[in-house]
Amino acid sequence: EVSKGYWTRSSFYSSRHGPRSSASTSWSLSSSRASPQGSMVKGIGALRTLSIEEIPSDCSEPVDPKALEQARAIVDSIRKGGEEALKATATKFKDIKEGEAYTCTPAELKAAFDGLPKDQQGVLTRVAERISKFAAAQRGSIKDATTDIPGGQAGQTVSPVETAGCYAPGGRYPLPSSVLMTACTARAAGVKKVWVASPHPDQVTMAAAYVAKADGMLRVGGAQAVATLSQGIGPVPKCDIIVGPGNQWVTAAKSLVSQTGTAIDMLAGPSEVLVIGDDTADPATVGADLLAQAEHDVEARPILVSTSKQLIEAVNSELVKQLAAMPSPNRETATEACKKGFAVVASSVDDAIAVSDRIAPEHLEIMTKHAMEVGMKCKHYGGLFVGRYAAEVLGDYGVGPNHVLPTAGTARYTGGLSVHTFLRIRTWMRIDRQEDSQAVVQDSVALARLEGLEGHARAAEKRLC
Repeated sequence: EVSKGYWTRSSFYSSRHGPRSSASTSWSLSSSRASPQGSMVKGIGALRTLSIEEIPSDCSEPVDPKALEQARAIVDSIRKGGEEALKATATKFKDIKEGEAYTCTPAELKAAFDGLPKDQQGVLTRVAERISKFAAAQRGSIKDATTDIPGGQAGQTVSPVETAGCYAPGGRYPLPSSVLMTACTARAAGVKKVWVASPHPDQVTMAAAYVAKADGMLRVGGAQAVATLSQGIGPVPKCDIIVGPGNQWVTAAKSLVSQTGTAIDMLAGPSEVLVIGDDTADPATVGADLLAQAEHDVEARPILVSTSKQLIEAVNSELVKQLAAMPSPNRETATEACKKGFAVVASSVDDAIAVSDRIAPEHLEIMTKHAMEVGMKCKHYGGLFVGRYAAEVLGDYGVGPNHVLPTAGTARYTGGLSVHTFLRIRTWMRIDRQEDSQAVVQDSVALARLEGLEGHARAAEKRLC
């Protein structure tokens, strides 16, 4: 079914969304490419060791061509057929049953929250508060500004979009944490209307939407959810932006609607974690963190870069041991992901940093001496986790910074989801004193004629004294 089988949290993203097909990927490495001086540890889960020269270039494309073709058919159908097409598509892919409502009201979301045990209510509430606190600090970092210009003033205003759609995966691995990460951040940015979409939402996911102050929930997933949020159907408003992780059909649909006036956060590929460790790192902790990411998706990429061959050996031993103790189906998913991962022996911490910057991982953990100093030297990553106790999973579950992060090397030019994703920076200018603006007018006339734009020049000349 083209609506199921979820991809990355970000990430952009990581995906506890169940195993995807282990089809070809640019990061899949044949054993013949393993370094002859690689790990001696054998067994299921052990990472192969590559030299720096053997690290593959990441040519991954987050939008699968076949998924794009299928998503296009769904998006076009709903765009043309409206609500009836939505209901038909949602029923076909078993998002809803025949005649069943495709949305949840605020009252239903509240009832879901009220029906949870007090301890679960507390978890959702505390996580939402931490996410909102960090997002509020981000919002406070960018403000309206005004400066003088010849003859007047110019400035910028910062304002949120009016309506946001927040997608959260459902199915076998529902992600209420993604509901909180996206919707709480939108609210902190000041977005007036926030809708959440998630297929087969369970009680906790619905409760998370209530805690995040969502205005409603679309009980539909896949490309059909993205099409609905983009277009606006029934009680679901037309969204200015759609954010959040999803499967390859969600990603494909986001790429399509982004071409027709709906903003998106990012196009996410398989999740990644890279650990830079030295001889002070704890092998059991490193191994646990690599597997925590590996269990997301068969295409996830656990990577270890270390100045210590002994650490790599010890971590591989931990991976074999810990993987054997994982429950099914997490074990099977992580096993496949470990085949995509690798370890690299670096001659120095600076070389390790260079390897990390080349990969530009979604998640970057630093477990070395002087970890903060090392982390601040790194240039390209989605989220940075400094020191043994700053586990990436704490970022997943709401310590503050957002867990929706760039993948596939895109951290070289973009960051993760934040309040800034929902904000518009608009500029303005005003001329109060014509005589003081004459130098600007004359320069504008001259530059317009240098470019051959006579209409521009004549429009500027209308402002000459």
